[in-house]
Amino acid sequence: MTEIEQQYDVVVVGGGAAGLSGAVALARSRRSVLVVDAGQPRNAPAAGVHNYLGREGARPADLLADGRAEVASYGGAVVPGAVTAVRRDDDGDFRVTLDGGGEVAARRLLVATGLVDELPDLPGLAERWGRDVLHCPYCHGWEVRDQPIGILATGPTAVHQALLFRQLSDDVVFFRHIGPELPAEQAEQLTALGIPMVDGEVTGVEVVDDRLTGVRLASGGVVARSAVVVAPRFTARAGVLDALGLAAVDQEMGGSVVGSAVPADPIGATAVPGVWVAGNISDMSAQVVVSAAAGMRAGAMINADLVAEDARRAVAALAGAR
Repeated sequence: MTEIEQQYDVVVVGGGAAGLSGAVALARSRRSVLVVDAGQPRNAPAAGVHNYLGREGARPADLLADGRAEVASYGGAVVPGAVTAVRRDDDGDFRVTLDGGGEVAARRLLVATGLVDELPDLPGLAERWGRDVLHCPYCHGWEVRDQPIGILATGPTAVHQALLFRQLSDDVVFFRHIGPELPAEQAEQLTALGIPMVDGEVTGVEVVDDRLTGVRLASGGVVARSAVVVAPRFTARAGVLDALGLAAVDQEMGGSVVGSAVPADPIGATAVPGVWVAGNISDMSAQVVVSAAAGMRAGAMINADLVAEDARRAVAALAGAR
């Protein structure tokens, strides 16, 4: 058996906004904390973080660098790498294996590994993701205001996206592509708001001088657009929890699966005692500020759980000494 390198109160798996915020809350409560950061932030392609009060427009990398520094300032540790395995020992603690081969022990786990945006399989989308291929009006809408915007229909959220982005631009086009037939009520909404529908399958996007310029159709035509809105499948990065019997479950919208998430209660506690989750792994719609808040709350709840356990142990020790 690999020797345990160090014992922590909490190991945080994931070094994004949720994981780092949880780690800060725990470290400020004088808990020993290790954050294992695989360095795969979901928002890495984005130019800035938005709707984060006081940090509007901050580069995602800068926000995380500041977060790591804050964790360290309170005595927490942040290490690069991935967690390859987690198991529970007989004493109830968790044994966490790192990709370098070492193992650490933890009384509690906070898993904040986020999700993966699985984009429609069309040429050019992945390369433009987070710049002019978008999905969220609150993350990127202001930046494409008043521009020609295309909505690519691939699932049940397409009309909802069209309505949201119509608030930001008078020039919105709805590409029917492979999306489902629209109910009459939704088609009427688009017509009433002046959103034309383009029939035919989309085959890719046009890019000139590193800027998206249009949407290419199977017919050979190109519709000029400056931004394209898509609906990814939001897949939770939950593999590390498999060995503990926790799995992500499908999330549906309009009768269609749009992603997955790990079930948890409002404070982030899962069905496995001692394991919490926070951020996009359990909430597909959480923006950066929401993920940070969820991480902070989970950290506080983990500390409260540890405080209660410490008190129980102290009472037992006192009773044994009498």
